[in-house]
Amino acid sequence: MTVEEPTIALIGPGAIGTTIAAALHEVGRTPLVCGRRAHPQLSLRFDGGKIVVPGPVVTEPASVVAPFDLVFVAVKATQITAIAPWLKALCHDRTVVCVLQNGVEQKTQFAPYVAEATVLPSVVWFPAQREPEASVWLRAKPRLTLPDVQGAERVKHALRDTRCEVDVSADFLSVAWRKLLQNAVAGLMVLTGRRAGMFAREDITALALAYLQEGLRVARAAGASLGDGVPQEILAGFHRAPPDLSTSILTDREAGLPLEWDIRNGVVQRYGRIHHIPTPLSDVIVPLLAVGCRRMHDIGRSGWWFALCLIIPWFLIVALWLCCLKPAASSR
Repeated sequence: MTVEEPTIALIGPGAIGTTIAAALHEVGRTPLVCGRRAHPQLSLRFDGGKIVVPGPVVTEPASVVAPFDLVFVAVKATQITAIAPWLKALCHDRTVVCVLQNGVEQKTQFAPYVAEATVLPSVVWFPAQREPEASVWLRAKPRLTLPDVQGAERVKHALRDTRCEVDVSADFLSVAWRKLLQNAVAGLMVLTGRRAGMFAREDITALALAYLQEGLRVARAAGASLGDGVPQEILAGFHRAPPDLSTSILTDREAGLPLEWDIRNGVVQRYGRIHHIPTPLSDVIVPLLAVGCRRMHDIGRSGWWFALCLIIPWFLIVALWLCCLKPAASSR
């Protein structure tokens, strides 16, 4: 029996979106790519090759003549409201909306915009970095994890035989929280303005481990089944990473774009309060990220003000925290 191919659209040809679009195009399932700029083409380069997805990128929701069976959403959580016209044009009640976003709250965030369409969250497991001229550098094999719910089979079928591997998990909640903890600790890179090489410092490792353990307590309270070794495993990943490896939230900070600090870091603080779990490190980190997300030209200050007003106080807080650790350790 032949299974009919779903019609596929993709919103947001950034690093993640370009990777998915290229994977589909490579096997002859080129999606309709929707975005803000009419790029003539998209390029995905990787070790050993390059895939070019022909354009142009569609920029007007009014040009969509019929809804699609499957819509991949690859914009940041800060852009959900902005893509509401696209969701309205591309979706009907039988559409599966696969959200390629960070966080653990995708279904709640998208519910007001997709009517009766099925919202399918996912966890994205690959580092892809944007480059000039609508090009993306893929630094590892792409992989997605989906929950074992309605809609997952449609995504798995669409991506079959592509370079993007798809896993379906019966315990998606735990997978999503593990990825959230990884993203949360990557937020420290924004506060220092440094890439993955910063985790080679012992003091940064100690701070990151304490932050991950705080997040682990919150994740378990929220229903995730994560072992005691998860914080160390996540840190080991940063230690193995190339020193120049960046993260999307740091890239956005360097570009002066809005940051996903709330769904990556603020969520730990919010869920901690819901479950009555103290989050002392989040209570410091989250306000600093919230302040740092403002564009410097919005307040008439240069980047030096970011260093003076954010980075220096942050290091003073870290130093104070480490000093408090030493007496506690010696008293045991």
